[in-house]
Amino acid sequence: MKNFNKQNIHKYGLLALSVHAACASGVSNAKENANAFYGDFRLRYENVSQDNALQDADALTLRSRLGFKTKTIDGFSALIEIENNIELIDDFSVPPTGDRTGEFSVVADPESTEIDQAFVSYSSDTFTAKVGRQVITLDGHRFVGHVGWRQDRQTFDAAVFSYTPVKGFQVSASYIDKRNRIFADERDIDSKDLILNTSYKVGQGKLVAYAYLLEMDNATDNSLDTYGISYKGSSKLGDNKILYAAEYATQETNDVFDTDYVFLEGGATLGGITAKLGYESLGSDGGLRGFATPLATLHKFNGWADQFLATPAQGLDDIYLTLSGTVGGGKWVATYHDYSSDVALNGADDLGDEINLLYSRKFGDGFSGGVKFADYTAGDSSFSKVDSKKVWIWAGFKF
Repeated sequence: MKNFNKQNIHKYGLLALSVHAACASGVSNAKENANAFYGDFRLRYENVSQDNALQDADALTLRSRLGFKTKTIDGFSALIEIENNIELIDDFSVPPTGDRTGEFSVVADPESTEIDQAFVSYSSDTFTAKVGRQVITLDGHRFVGHVGWRQDRQTFDAAVFSYTPVKGFQVSASYIDKRNRIFADERDIDSKDLILNTSYKVGQGKLVAYAYLLEMDNATDNSLDTYGISYKGSSKLGDNKILYAAEYATQETNDVFDTDYVFLEGGATLGGITAKLGYESLGSDGGLRGFATPLATLHKFNGWADQFLATPAQGLDDIYLTLSGTVGGGKWVATYHDYSSDVALNGADDLGDEINLLYSRKFGDGFSGGVKFADYTAGDSSFSKVDSKKVWIWAGFKF
């Protein structure tokens, strides 16, 4: 363990409980006072079993966040937040940080202690600005997200500006000079990223146009320019709801490769059950380069088994069916994915299929928990994928 040893686990556990006790009694006071302390704790077990030579992974980690937000004075406020993750069971590997590489299957939750957010913000009726380390999410996390599923979430050192001249219309621009990724400080990336996003509420939905111009420092031929447009909305049908979404983007990599992105989804909510049928295509340029979304919350898309965090060079087509609803005071989700490549590899295009299951719920004031399962079955051997199963069980508390 890099930042803590096993003998300190008890000490940090007591510290977390002490903070909880002190702050829980002060929640009502925080609501009355614009200055506010807050916390977010998550204890999680993760198991990964793959059909290869690696040992099954078992991880038990505790992620803690503590923050303080100042009151707003003449539109200005500030926030600072510390994040820590410790390993209670460490039978897993994290290749980007060199932790137990090649011994166990991967669980991407290394030990870390860092400043998660630290920024100054200004807000008026039509304009907001935020400068410093911060969470940035746009349009469901497909292109820009916080990867909050992992214990060390992604934030950005950035300047973010948004302007809302009229209700329903917003223009935002962000400049990112550092990507604070999910692998602790060692694997953060200096960058020159320009994020442009404009949205307008049209009818029963929202129309979005965007340009995401990404570039890493200290590297050559690494530009990734994406331009796209999307429309997502819903309409009532009596007591029920119809859902629809469409998106298209084009991407140029290193001024060499050109790829396309297509997303179509339709669904309905009937009797408390929501069903969605979708098609997502991350295209390929002749089997040499696949469409990429490096700033996205990737775990949210293309299956929870995380088989496609990097798009294959042959591209990826994902047809999926999702059912969701509520039972026992909590939320359940069941999804089936069928994967194929956009361009065949040695005459093969079957990238496998996957089943995802989830149940989560809240308990009392600030407590939550859940269980989650992913079962990936590999397709054609040309793609060198293997069968993989993942299980998560977690409990959390926020104040």
